[in-house]
Amino acid sequence: MIAHVALETAPADGPRATAFWQTLGFAPVEPPRALRDRAAWLERGGTQIHLLWNDEPTVAPEGHVAVVVPDYQATLARLRAAGHTVEPRTEHWGAPRAFAWTPGGHRVELMAAAPASPRLPTADTPDAGTRPSADDELR
Repeated sequence: MIAHVALETAPADGPRATAFWQTLGFAPVEPPRALRDRAAWLERGGTQIHLLWNDEPTVAPEGHVAVVVPDYQATLARLRAAGHTVEPRTEHWGAPRAFAWTPGGHRVELMAAAPASPRLPTADTPDAGTRPSADDELR
């Protein structure tokens, strides 16, 4: 299990970034006392998002966080209503998915369901280990 993802965020974007993650079902939690002035933490189902305050945040151009969201269509509608860009993507594993961007520019993949775990090919299932290429995932 991934415990947390840390995303550099400009302090001015903090309230809007927090609201973005709350739309995805994450709730604010108190960081340790020594970190309260440096970060905001949110949590859902044991996984946390740490928004690290940075006046000049680094945002990965292709890297992203992927989140299975409850009530996929309603979540996308709430994000759009809040002014966020949401772009549907190819359904590589038969489930809807889209990309959205946090107020600080971090790309977040929203999924109705996670892909099945890959299995190693066997004589009975020769293509079981076939996965989309990295280029396919970005489409």
